[in-house]
Amino acid sequence: MFKKAQFSILQGFWLLTFAYSCMLMVEITLRYRGFELDANLLLIKQTEIEELWWYRYVFYVHVCTAIFALPAGFTQFSNYLLNKYPRLHRSIGYLYVYAILVCAAPSGLLIGLVANGGITSIIAFELLGLGWFYFTYQAVHFARQRKFNKHHDFMIRSFALTCSALTLRFWKLALVYLFQPNPMDVYQIIAWLGWIPNLLLAEFIIYQKNQKL
Repeated sequence: MFKKAQFSILQGFWLLTFAYSCMLMVEITLRYRGFELDANLLLIKQTEIEELWWYRYVFYVHVCTAIFALPAGFTQFSNYLLNKYPRLHRSIGYLYVYAILVCAAPSGLLIGLVANGGITSIIAFELLGLGWFYFTYQAVHFARQRKFNKHHDFMIRSFALTCSALTLRFWKLALVYLFQPNPMDVYQIIAWLGWIPNLLLAEFIIYQKNQKL
């Protein structure tokens, strides 16, 4: 009974943390609602805006679609939704997949080519984009084959990379607060820290889950 209560409290904590993080992401995204070319991150991307005609369009495609992947992906791990409302589970899953495969991941790969921090950051963001696309695609592939255990494994990996939008910002805040490094050094570090720990945690969760089967 004590362990069950402890688990419920832990679940509630992570749910509230995730909800709060999503609210922050929505607040950040809303800063771009006017499609200005000098909003937030774009303030330091004026060279790209001036020299690359496609950058502004691809950037806004990424920002406006990636925000849907966080709540959509989160719902996919609800057994209640899966068992009680399987059609809704599939519909939200399609939204998640469409947002990533068609819009967010391809646009992320493009803007990642000119990421702040030079080649170190570029490699990190390109690997993140490729992994995000691949894991999401594999999740769809195994769902269609009705191999639901593998589908679940790849959804965990995919969502771990989706959450890099959150963890990247938390790492940035922590590093700036604790060490006050050079801005470009921050980008080089968080470009990797934003997703590698997430993926390692995902693999641990998958291992633990499959050990119980």
